[in-house]
Amino acid sequence: MAQCVQSVQEFIQDSFVPLVAALCSEEAERLTRKNNLGFSELVKPFCRLTSEVHMRDPNNQLHIIKNLKIAVNNIITHSPQPGGIRKLLNDVVSVSQPAEGLVTNVITAGDYDLNISDRSVTASVPWYNNWKDTLMELNASTFYSATTPWFEAYRESFLQSMPASDHEFLNHYVACMLVVSSSEPEPVEQFLKLSQEQHRIQHSSEYAYPKWFIPNTLKYYVLLHDVSAGEEQRADSVYEEMKQRYGTQGCYLLKINSRGSNRGADEQIPDPWSQYLQKNSIQNQESYDDGPYTVISNKNADHLISDGLDNDIQDGLSNNFKAHPLQLDHLSDTSSSFDGTDYIRTTSSLHESKKTSSGTPHGACLTLTDHDRIRQFIQEFTFRGLLPHIEKTIRQLNDQLISRKGLSRSLFSATKKWFSGSKVPEKSINELKNTSGLLYPPEAPELQIRKMADLCFLVQHYELAYSCYHTAKKDFLNDQAMLYAAGALEMAAVSAFLQPGAPRPYPAHYMDTAIQTYRDICKNMVLAERCVLLSAEILKSQSKYSDAAALLIRLTSEDSDLRSALLLEQAAHCFINMKSPMVRKFAFHMILAGHRYSKAGQKKHALRCYCQAMQVYKGKGWSLAEDHINFTIGRQSFTLRQLDNAVSAFRHILINDSKQPAAQQGTFLREYLYVYKNVTQLSPDGPLPQLPLPYINNSATRVFFGHDRRPAEGEKQAATHISLDQEYDCESSHQWKELEEQVVAVVNKGVIPSNFQPTQYCLNSYSDNSKFPLAVVEEPVTVEVAFRNPLKIPLLLTDLSLLWKFQPKDFSAKHNGATKELACGNDMIGAEVIAEFLINSEETKLARLKLFPHQTGELHILGVVYNLGTIQGTVMIDGIDPSIGLQAGKFVYNGISVRGRQDLEIQGPRLNNTKEEKTSIKYGPDRRLDPIITEEMPLLEVFFINFPTGLLCGEIRKAYVEFVNVSKCPLTALKVVSKHPEFFTFGGNTGVLTPLNPSASENCSAYKTVVTDSTSVCTALMSSASSVNFGLGTGSQPEVIHVPLPDSVLLPGASIQLPMWLHGPDEEGVHEINFLFYYESIKKHSKMCHRVLRHTAVICTSRSLNVRATVCRSNALEDEGKGDNMLVFVDVENINTSEAGVKEFHIVQVSSNSKHWKLQKAVNRFEDKDYKLASRERGKLCFKAVRCKNSGENYTFADVVFGNEQIISSASPCADFFFRSLSSELKRTHAQSNIFQGAAKQSFDEAVRLIQKCSEVDLNIVVLWKAYVVEDSKQLILEGQHHIVLHTVGKEAFSFPQKQGFKKILGNSDWEGLEQESPEMVLLKFFRPENTSLPTRPTPEQLSNLIKTSLHYPESFNHSFHQKSLCLVPVTLLLSNCSEADVDVIIDLRHKTTSPEALEIHGSFTWLGQTQYKLQLKSQEVYNLQLKACFVRTGVYNLGTHRVFAKLADQVTLFETSQQNSMPALIIINNI
Repeated sequence: MAQCVQSVQEFIQDSFVPLVAALCSEEAERLTRKNNLGFSELVKPFCRLTSEVHMRDPNNQLHIIKNLKIAVNNIITHSPQPGGIRKLLNDVVSVSQPAEGLVTNVITAGDYDLNISDRSVTASVPWYNNWKDTLMELNASTFYSATTPWFEAYRESFLQSMPASDHEFLNHYVACMLVVSSSEPEPVEQFLKLSQEQHRIQHSSEYAYPKWFIPNTLKYYVLLHDVSAGEEQRADSVYEEMKQRYGTQGCYLLKINSRGSNRGADEQIPDPWSQYLQKNSIQNQESYDDGPYTVISNKNADHLISDGLDNDIQDGLSNNFKAHPLQLDHLSDTSSSFDGTDYIRTTSSLHESKKTSSGTPHGACLTLTDHDRIRQFIQEFTFRGLLPHIEKTIRQLNDQLISRKGLSRSLFSATKKWFSGSKVPEKSINELKNTSGLLYPPEAPELQIRKMADLCFLVQHYELAYSCYHTAKKDFLNDQAMLYAAGALEMAAVSAFLQPGAPRPYPAHYMDTAIQTYRDICKNMVLAERCVLLSAEILKSQSKYSDAAALLIRLTSEDSDLRSALLLEQAAHCFINMKSPMVRKFAFHMILAGHRYSKAGQKKHALRCYCQAMQVYKGKGWSLAEDHINFTIGRQSFTLRQLDNAVSAFRHILINDSKQPAAQQGTFLREYLYVYKNVTQLSPDGPLPQLPLPYINNSATRVFFGHDRRPAEGEKQAATHISLDQEYDCESSHQWKELEEQVVAVVNKGVIPSNFQPTQYCLNSYSDNSKFPLAVVEEPVTVEVAFRNPLKIPLLLTDLSLLWKFQPKDFSAKHNGATKELACGNDMIGAEVIAEFLINSEETKLARLKLFPHQTGELHILGVVYNLGTIQGTVMIDGIDPSIGLQAGKFVYNGISVRGRQDLEIQGPRLNNTKEEKTSIKYGPDRRLDPIITEEMPLLEVFFINFPTGLLCGEIRKAYVEFVNVSKCPLTALKVVSKHPEFFTFGGNTGVLTPLNPSASENCSAYKTVVTDSTSVCTALMSSASSVNFGLGTGSQPEVIHVPLPDSVLLPGASIQLPMWLHGPDEEGVHEINFLFYYESIKKHSKMCHRVLRHTAVICTSRSLNVRATVCRSNALEDEGKGDNMLVFVDVENINTSEAGVKEFHIVQVSSNSKHWKLQKAVNRFEDKDYKLASRERGKLCFKAVRCKNSGENYTFADVVFGNEQIISSASPCADFFFRSLSSELKRTHAQSNIFQGAAKQSFDEAVRLIQKCSEVDLNIVVLWKAYVVEDSKQLILEGQHHIVLHTVGKEAFSFPQKQGFKKILGNSDWEGLEQESPEMVLLKFFRPENTSLPTRPTPEQLSNLIKTSLHYPESFNHSFHQKSLCLVPVTLLLSNCSEADVDVIIDLRHKTTSPEALEIHGSFTWLGQTQYKLQLKSQEVYNLQLKACFVRTGVYNLGTHRVFAKLADQVTLFETSQQNSMPALIIINNI
């Protein structure tokens, strides 16, 4: 149980005190009323004796009485009605609340710190968070129990309001004070009248109430004298007469009112009455509303008797006892219950009542001397009147009992003998018959024993009382008088406990039997409750908390909610005070107590109980219990008009992951909305509070700057740019940043400005949000908010919009380096409002809200504001919620909708750079919601017309691009940057002007063509062009392409269409090609320098042709001495698998472009002009290439045409794609050679470089083709071109990346294995450059190309061996110096073929004449050496047996190597 202020002994002693009746004359009552007090109230603070009292027991042994208290009450002749008592108790509990501002009681139980106070009903949250601090303050205290003053007040009122009964005498009157004023004409006669009235009340059958202890009641005569108004001499004379008549022991002169009532309060007199009277003011307002004085009924009185007489009564005596203060006219005695809410007055009215009573001064006419006189009066009355009377009565009763039972000794000594022997077995309560209706006559010996026991108990003679109770208990049980037996058992148990020295243990079974008898047999719950209250306190004092709790719980029933609530609460405190605290049982019983408090109308106490229980259930995962508690707290708080508490409680129900069914969640939400609406109505102009629903995922908030993307219109395809519908890709974002940096560097002459800030149109949790983003005035700012509905019912948000703060600034006008701030107006920011936004059950839904800035400045987006409501009629039908799947539209409210807000607070990324940041938890800023609105900027839109989605590898397609300036500012410096510049071109400076209307050129060729003459088919057609014309000048980056706008400016609202040629990538598959369009405003701005527009083109390419080429030295006899020539072999294969519907490919032209070489003619030219390749067919072309005159930086283009039309390869788009692919190839090879380039420069000397240059060739081949495609029964002609870059003589080159060739040759499975291994080989080569062996001398292949040799001889030679046995054949050895330096050459003819195979095939022959020649060839010199070969018989001979050694003229022989012909020189010798 809760901690009490009194000890158990003090509590029991004060609960059972001798009762003294007070009967006052009207004049005496008038004297006391001067102090706003009745007589009984006047003496009440002085009714406890301050000294010990002595009396003798029947054996004449001295007995000491300590701390004795008596009760003086007015006589009331009607017993209080049960309904009135219930109402009194209800009011007592209702008024008694914990004091605010006191130190909180904290109980530590295991892991719990339980805050036991009532701060919950006045705080802003319904539970507590500050237990720890208070706990530390209380650690020094001796106990941690919580006090419950409302329970103590209830218990005190309950015990003192119990009606007197016939089976016990504890609350019967022992004596009666007759009080008369000295100012009356005949005081003695008045005493006689009062005495007769008392006799009539006690002995007349007319009055059954009150009850009197013995027939001969002690009468004590009190003469009341008003010192300030009365005559003291007369009072003394009357008192002398009284002493002669009644004796000095039976009367007393009490002098009061030493101060006149009209005197000012010049001194502060203490008011000892207030602590008693404040408790009694509850029923006062209804009982005594019409009297001139405030008559206060005494709650502490045992019978709640009236303290004053009605002033309307004329005779002062006859009708004094008719009306009881607890009598309720409109209620019956038994049928009405006072536990309902409807009858209980509100707390405010009770507080007003309390305030009224406490504001009235008491004892205004009394001085401290008067206080001492009253105290002395009570002492005298007790010492000289009451105690002698009780002692005498005990002796008389003892003697009567001895004489009646024929006993030889006193009962006191006899009981010792009786109880020292063996005990008689007692019958079980269940075996006894229901004889509770048995009544004893007043003179019955059994009742005399009980009467004696009660008298002994009242004067603290507990040992004698126990003996008497025990004896009476046996007699009552033998007579089966169960009501009497239960009373004797109850008091015997209490007496045994109160005996000093504790000679015997507390007989708890006595009390249990008594409770069971009262409750089950006698059906008297009031007496059973008294037993429980007494026994529970005794058990608690013995630390038997478990037994006490069981006892308290046993008496809870449906007949009284208030009693059940109080007992359950005390049982809960028992559980928490156990040695091992049972915290959950405490919480459970507090919940039960709160429920019963609520039923009893005690809303504050109910709220307090639920709040204390919440401390245990909170945060333990018992969500359903938490929901129930919070729901009840919310309702009780709302009833008590604590609306903030109610909102907070309902909020917690909604924000936790609720496991409630949908219907229950709907109830919770409606209650919350209803309470919330009441809160907002109280302060309609206050700030919008935070709403708990729906949840917002703050980190998922995305911000988009700019207009929404236009959809495609017909053949027009808008640039993809960026939108909120696109997923964030980190790698892609990095690529866009690189492209933007690249174009910015080009614009700023190779340097990226220090204040460069990459353009970010869409900000999310992955983007860099450390800087303030830039938005443009008059362009929308879209915020995407991720809402989640955790409930199983739909939520409807209406009038949803953003909450923002704006600080206008003029960035263009600078004053002393500071931006100029402008006044803020309502029209500076326009906000979009979503009328209705439905979130279905447990759905996550994105809302896109827009702001339209109309002025420059700093914008701060704070959160969202909306009305929260539900949809009407969301009833479960067959287990299916019809609201699921509802689409946004017009919905019907259920009548409740509240407006609130939620803030968007985004936490930035955790900092992890410095040591301090790594060792602590710090977060950087996230400024995505704080954009800076900058000045007006141009806005570009790009549309692609006839843009293909699928191409053949190498295919050329013509499309159109439309540029539209949709802003009010002109744009300039339009550029496009891409990582794949070889994919597209806008045409060079020499490009052909094509019609601007795309439809006019649909069936035209993408190339510039010229009809050829039939005679010119054998030789190549020449032209030249410079790379500068195609945007590839020195130092330029091929990735950044200038868009050729007329006058370089696009005016506001203007649009222009430009042709764009596309070239299918050489690799098959799906390609994503990124375009970044860069443009600027004509006016320079301080914040935003440029803007970009993104576009990602997705192209799917199919296989077309596979082209490979090699170049080798020509050994032809022609053009001797005219310079160098080579043979170019082009191998073309149709690898298309007809997936694109291609029937066949036609090779229409092969072109070369180089600064040093050109194609001269086709060697193996067919008769048929057409060169067709069907599926999987392969063809080989051979061309002769000759060195062209050096034309500086210009490239020489040579076209070998296989059809009737020549494609001008030096014009757009053919040359564009050639130069772009060439630059990409150079960039690729340059990156590979960078690994050891630095070391190579140091190691290679000029000689080695000259030797290497001999084997290099700078020749590029372009193969142009047409493909015939059948599509939808129509035949289309596709065009395309492939590029082959030839670097080295004799080394094969490909038109596609190398791995595709491997893939084709090896097949898919082998290629996949190779693909896995190849990265490792590249990584080894890349990461270990120091182990790469650098060539310190040329390779044999490079040296073999120093000198080009060719033998000129007849293919067959006829000779008559019969005429001459030796055949001599003249042979010319042609030596050509391919290098640009002097070369020493040694020709050795002594070499013989030694291999048997060669001898079998080719016969042996001999060179005649000189066998070794030493020559020096100048740069590019051609030398003819005449030789003779000697044959002795016919056959086929290989003349290529000579060896040629060469070295640079100024070098040592270290570089010599053999110059072998790669091809055999065969001659046929015929015999004639």
